[in-house]
Amino acid sequence: MIPVNMPLIGQEEIKAVTKVLKSGMLTGRFGSGPMAKRFESSFAKFFKAKHAVAVNSGTAALHMTLWAAGIKAGDEVILPSFTFIATAEAVVLIGAKPVFVDIEPKTYNIDPDKLEAAITLKTKVIIPVDLYGLPAEMDRIKEVADKHNLILVEDAAQAHGASYKGKPPGYFADMACWSFYASKNMTTGEGGMVTSNNDEFAEKLRLIRSHGEREEYKASTLGHNYRMPEIEAAIGIEQLKKLPLFAERRRKNAESLTEKLSHAKQLILPIEPKCCRSSWYLYTVRIRKGDAEFRDQVVEALRKKSVGATVYYHTPIHLMPYYRQQSKYSLPETEKASQQVFSLPVHPSLKPMNINYVAKVVKQVFA
Repeated sequence: MIPVNMPLIGQEEIKAVTKVLKSGMLTGRFGSGPMAKRFESSFAKFFKAKHAVAVNSGTAALHMTLWAAGIKAGDEVILPSFTFIATAEAVVLIGAKPVFVDIEPKTYNIDPDKLEAAITLKTKVIIPVDLYGLPAEMDRIKEVADKHNLILVEDAAQAHGASYKGKPPGYFADMACWSFYASKNMTTGEGGMVTSNNDEFAEKLRLIRSHGEREEYKASTLGHNYRMPEIEAAIGIEQLKKLPLFAERRRKNAESLTEKLSHAKQLILPIEPKCCRSSWYLYTVRIRKGDAEFRDQVVEALRKKSVGATVYYHTPIHLMPYYRQQSKYSLPETEKASQQVFSLPVHPSLKPMNINYVAKVVKQVFA
């Protein structure tokens, strides 16, 4: 099976982990062990951010940003429904209400034209998601956020190596959240990061990360245990060095697959607007006609021929049982996309022969 994604771990990561194990320093008391500090510094420099705060998951990063922003019960947070559950989960965990907005059908990202209609006096935050690695229209979203004095949190969990109008993810946001889950463009196994140019938010994030403590056994505010272990940080340092190469290979594979599938009339291929550079975390195609049953039959046929096609995300969050009972939404573009999209492998491990095979099998299945 050619998997839709897989981690690339080399001797560099193995040596780095071994070094940490031999040192005996496996974590830092305040989440700031030597490896975590190095990783934060390198990550901030790479993504041109003033601050980077390493944590133990992308979900923790999302939860912490809302916590640092002072979001509380009764507040509302605007986000897309067509994304991974963690984006909405963080909102509910903080006690706020998720308010779902429909997507733009060509990019699958939140539609800026539909934001203002969702804003109420209770709205405090907008969370756009860079879905599949393609940045959301951050400048337009920022205009809306600034107009209504809202905090902007970018979910960049899939956007390592992407850019919008020449700027890295997080540039237009008050805070940006990253994930280093095993399938991501760079990984620490689990793990996450928050980047920000705001000193006040960064200070709050560091306190929240380690039980609200500035000094041992003396909490100055409420916090949690969201520290990144030193082993994860060591892996992250090495992975970040390789990210440009990973991104280049993903781009080449995506461009090659687009060329080979360009005459597949049954499919709508992913786009990359002139203002954007995708990270190509997922190469997501869409059937022109048909429903979820037909799409699933296509995916099953591809998998039987060892192409690891996968559906992200077959159930939008607003239709999941827990969230559906909270509020009813009409999100036609979200629901239609969820029934028609599936993703194909373009990860850095693939060789030209693998891309050729993927394209060949897709054509065969539709033929």
